[in-house]
Amino acid sequence: MTAPFIAAVIGAAFGDEGKGLATDLLCRRAPGALVVRHNGGAQAGHTVGDGARRFVFHQLSAGSFRGADTFWAGSFLPDLYKLPEELADFRATAGFSPRVFADPAAGITLVDDVLLNMALETSRGENRHGSCGMGINEANERGRAGFRVTLGMISGMTAASLTALLSRIRRDYALPRLSSFGLTPETAGEYGTLLTDPNVPARYAEGVLRGLEAVRLVPDPDAFLQPRQTVIFEGAQGLLLDAENKTNAPHVTASRTGLTNPLRLCRAAGRSLDLALYVVRSYLTRHGAGPLPGETAPSALGALSPDETNRENPWQGRLRYARHTSPAGLAAPILADLGPWDGTAALFVTHLNETQGLLRFASGDLPPEALVPHPAFGGRLSFVGASASRTDGTLPVPFGRE
Repeated sequence: MTAPFIAAVIGAAFGDEGKGLATDLLCRRAPGALVVRHNGGAQAGHTVGDGARRFVFHQLSAGSFRGADTFWAGSFLPDLYKLPEELADFRATAGFSPRVFADPAAGITLVDDVLLNMALETSRGENRHGSCGMGINEANERGRAGFRVTLGMISGMTAASLTALLSRIRRDYALPRLSSFGLTPETAGEYGTLLTDPNVPARYAEGVLRGLEAVRLVPDPDAFLQPRQTVIFEGAQGLLLDAENKTNAPHVTASRTGLTNPLRLCRAAGRSLDLALYVVRSYLTRHGAGPLPGETAPSALGALSPDETNRENPWQGRLRYARHTSPAGLAAPILADLGPWDGTAALFVTHLNETQGLLRFASGDLPPEALVPHPAFGGRLSFVGASASRTDGTLPVPFGRE
């Protein structure tokens, strides 16, 4: 039997590092793992492929090809309206449907969160924050204002009762929130039109309840996590987009992207985290507005392949590229995230096939193995895994099957 093992997969940059591949590799070693989605929501896009198959995971775990169950922690913000489409697409790709479990306390994003997000971001013009337009921050703001809606709240609701709830939240919160932006339904364009269309809450309520049918609510999340042999916390976004990252504000996400949630959830379940695995490309990318020191053309970094997941779009624009500043610049957010936690920390470097096996630093390129003894990391890295392929990599993690 495989010994109990708990790992957290964390992006070390601005997202898009390869967290999906890292999660998939860990789940290959431990069939039947539980993968916990604990931050962000449906705006994540974690790509996994094995040659014949390729899938971009948004709310399902990136371990799904390996039979891993997905668990939505209370800090995750699912979009139930979008879930049936993702499940159908995965079923068409893999031939089966993964199981999805959830903490009833998890809040959900609503259609008006998305519309408010889009209206506000559009109104910013050239001063956009780089939002995905998926309503994550607006869902958090709504919750702080006393209008949080959870999975447990809507369980057992009829479409009519949920429509009534959504309509009340629209009247008492969403429309006043739009006004606080200095916008009206007329000046907010198509988003304002939808925010005043009485048919939108009804259609959305029906879709939400269809999505909820695919989710198994777990009355006691702590007890649910306790007996699981292998647990992988699959983070979204990256440390440089963490909600508490003051350096990059306001161009950050609305959730905690590092160890905060995994450690809290482990403590609550009486478990211990074994590994913090930080994922980074061999170069730096950023999809969305905000500073990117040393931004350069992708051709200056190596033979980079087109990024099929991060295509140019109206909300985030094009994927942007740069070298990492230095080993110290890479290490700083990782060491800050580790803080006093004294468990095993490691790095997983992806896209090395595009950069001749080297990490691109403005201070001088280095092979991945040079980072373990590098003084910038202060001896905190136990090992560095590497990927020179979009579908495989090496992770010398002492658990599961070799």
